[in-house]
Amino acid sequence: MGEIVNLRRMKQSREREAAAAAARENRIRHGRTKVEKANDDRAEERRRALLDGSKRGDATERTGGP
Repeated sequence: MGEIVNLRRMKQSREREAAAAAARENRIRHGRTKVEKANDDRAEERRRALLDGSKRGDATERTGGP
């Protein structure tokens, strides 16, 4: 004969495991230190400055027209 299983406990166990997996993924996705965030901000600012420095002007600025 098979083993007797409490379905409520099995369901709760499954839900706990799913919640733990979701929490693990969120820690990986959102769990960054202050230093890591600051480094990313600095890199983004550097990238933005590089792009702004290489912008081309309007057509009027290039041709000297009205």
